[in-house]
Amino acid sequence: MKTQRLNSPSIRAIARICLLTASCFCLTNWMAKATNLPGSVKTDTAGKTKAVSDTAAASVVKTNPYVKNTFDGNYIIDNQTVMVPIKGTLEFDIQHRFGIVNNGFTDLFGIFWGATMKLGFSYVPVTNLQIGFDATNENMQVVLNVKYAFLKQKKDGSMPLSITYFGNAAMDTRKKDSTNLFTSVSDRLSFFSEVIFARKFSDAFSLQISPAISMFNSPAGYLNVYGNTVPKWNGAQFSFAASGRLKVSDGMFIIANYDQPLSHEFGSSPNPNLSLGIEMRTSGHDFQVFFGNYSSLVPQNNRLFNENDFTKGQFLIGFNISRLWNF
Repeated sequence: MKTQRLNSPSIRAIARICLLTASCFCLTNWMAKATNLPGSVKTDTAGKTKAVSDTAAASVVKTNPYVKNTFDGNYIIDNQTVMVPIKGTLEFDIQHRFGIVNNGFTDLFGIFWGATMKLGFSYVPVTNLQIGFDATNENMQVVLNVKYAFLKQKKDGSMPLSITYFGNAAMDTRKKDSTNLFTSVSDRLSFFSEVIFARKFSDAFSLQISPAISMFNSPAGYLNVYGNTVPKWNGAQFSFAASGRLKVSDGMFIIANYDQPLSHEFGSSPNPNLSLGIEMRTSGHDFQVFFGNYSSLVPQNNRLFNENDFTKGQFLIGFNISRLWNF
């Protein structure tokens, strides 16, 4: 039985068809990819062509993954916010706390009674780190502080909170006299540390909470029944604060604080603080005016010594002004 041989021209025809099909496939695939290459052209639905910029095609659009403006400045009434300004920001702060309003028009609701004042500078030398210096007429204290943003809330929800540390060291610089019992430089020092947890729930509402520790190197003392001198408080004093901001309009917000002492010892039973105010901001300024119970501008003093009681209407007027520059 003989085997039928294929016609050689037929083999060549089939080979040519396969080769042509493969060539068309490769060419079509190359053209599809070429439409996305730099310098190529695209055809729109109307049949018109438009050039794609080499730079636009080659670059990757980078977006900031972090939530912006949880708060706008370093302060929300008496408390530090979770925010650390961008690298190269210099901030100047002016703060006033007047007398309590109980005397009415006698001293114009405490405004003419006198004021506790503080001037402060802070700078952000590297990303997420701020250092500052303050001076206040309250016991002529000078204060060094540091603030560092550990985590920031992300837009995609993978990090739901912003977390920042704030701490300071204050020194009482008054001359030694009968009103104080300083025997060394160390006796003049006090410290404050807190961790701030914050979340921006929407463009209109932000909230933060912050547990804190206050320490004084030389606490006041008293004589016990045995005639021995005993300090009024020992070790660290714990407290808790909550602060919030609600947007009213572009550039205006309602702000509020609540501060609760958690440590109570003999001779140390500070009252909590309740404050409410308005914040107004521009691109370079932040202004806050409010009513509250705290009269000091050093946080550890407020957390340990506040005697104003909001249940008795012992509020005072205060304001904060901040000015920012970027270098």
